[in-house]
Amino acid sequence: MITTLESYVRGSWLAPADEGTVLHDAATGAPIARISARPLDYGPVVEHAREVGGPALRALTFHRRAEMLKALGKHLSACIPEFTELSLSTGATRRDAVVDIDGGVNALFVYGSKGVKQLPDSNVLSDGDFEPLSKSGAFGVQHILTPRPGVAVQINAFNFPVWGMLEKLAPALLAGVPSIVKPASQTAYLTAMVFREIVASRILPEGAVQLVCARPDGLIDQLGPQDSLAVTGSRDTAAALRRHDAVVVNAVRYTAEADSLNSSVLGPDVSPGDPEFDVFVRMVATEMTQKAGQKCTAIRRVFVPGERLDAVQDALTARLAKVQVGNPGAEDTRMGALASQAQRDDVRRSVDTLAAAAKVVFGDAHGRPANFSADADFDAGAFMSPVLLRADDPDREELHSVEAFGPVATLMPYDGLEQAAELIARGRGSLVASVVTGDEGFAAGLVAATAPWHGRMLVVDRDNAGDSTGHGAALAQAVHGGPGRAGGGEELGGLRALPHYLQRSAVQGGPQLLGALVGR
Repeated sequence: MITTLESYVRGSWLAPADEGTVLHDAATGAPIARISARPLDYGPVVEHAREVGGPALRALTFHRRAEMLKALGKHLSACIPEFTELSLSTGATRRDAVVDIDGGVNALFVYGSKGVKQLPDSNVLSDGDFEPLSKSGAFGVQHILTPRPGVAVQINAFNFPVWGMLEKLAPALLAGVPSIVKPASQTAYLTAMVFREIVASRILPEGAVQLVCARPDGLIDQLGPQDSLAVTGSRDTAAALRRHDAVVVNAVRYTAEADSLNSSVLGPDVSPGDPEFDVFVRMVATEMTQKAGQKCTAIRRVFVPGERLDAVQDALTARLAKVQVGNPGAEDTRMGALASQAQRDDVRRSVDTLAAAAKVVFGDAHGRPANFSADADFDAGAFMSPVLLRADDPDREELHSVEAFGPVATLMPYDGLEQAAELIARGRGSLVASVVTGDEGFAAGLVAATAPWHGRMLVVDRDNAGDSTGHGAALAQAVHGGPGRAGGGEELGGLRALPHYLQRSAVQGGPQLLGALVGR
């Protein structure tokens, strides 16, 4: 018997009416769950969120909702070991699970803490100060932010089945807006397990959250002017939804996180033997292998001064050769499986395309990893080797337009800050870029030149490397998103995420009334 995933809608669990699609363990190929291949009747689902969940959340203050998030974080924390065991079936190692599961729970704590410390114990948030509009000061304007009486729909990707849900839920719930969660099918069984604990905790009011384990056909059609839609997925998916009538005609608030050819740059001041050199090599190798490279923030393009290309290649290949691939549950495994064999096939095709513009200098996208654990079944699972490519000609278009969403990166030379900035910008928008250097002038110049193409930038040197959260870590305190190819959206960033779910209004009147409105 395998689990049949149920949806949680309108206050109860709903079993699918069809046999559905079988989902497989990424490492063993064994059937693990079934998910419906049919859509639900989404009108009543959205109506339940608007008419039951929304009013219940808006009846609470920011402080009450923040305390709710902290309580939910504590409840889910106690379940992390159980979540981690199931996470192994997604191909993730126990170390990978920390990024997804612990990272998601931490987002609840961050928003809970910020809500209590930085927001008022009311349901109206001031946006700036009172501005007089008359000489006497008896008349003026105050901008305010209030919860929108709609629903937040989130459509998530397969690579972070827990964090992807919780990082969107936290700011929406703090803002007072109910959510409908649509997880990616491949790993929906892990999302469903966590969601069952959310429901079982009885911490959130009824209607505050609903889960859809079914096809989403028709869901977005139900959205209107007070609703919002947050999507994580491919560039094609993000573009298609951006053209949906709900977004174009109904002005549904839309944010997307899509493909991203993220970069990491080694400064021209760094030589082999320098602490920064070792930091750079370690960071690139980690980003290639953590979550089997299936991170939207992973390093895809590695830029190195031309005279350091051979040294970096040698150091990276030596480090990658030590990475054991195989059984995600084994203590000595450093890289597990991709989420599915279909996903692995997609990565292989992308590597083949990149290989027309670059040379593979480590690994084999189509063969068994050289360092593969004896207790794993290569044929049954979705395993592949880390693959490092080298492109001596960094001008080839494929290098800046094709993303292999797996354990793959391409090493390229650059000559000076100006060329590095130009090559980075050819990715047409990324979630994150990093630079490892001890030269503050180079770092400042590169950040200034390329920040418009990124949602986040990381500068690492020998002094802060030990405290750095790393290139790929999407933190609740920092903006997660990026322009252009990366989707043009923005999530997290602490309280910067709240206005996505709140309405900004200019209220004109006397200073006493407006001061009372915002609790001043």
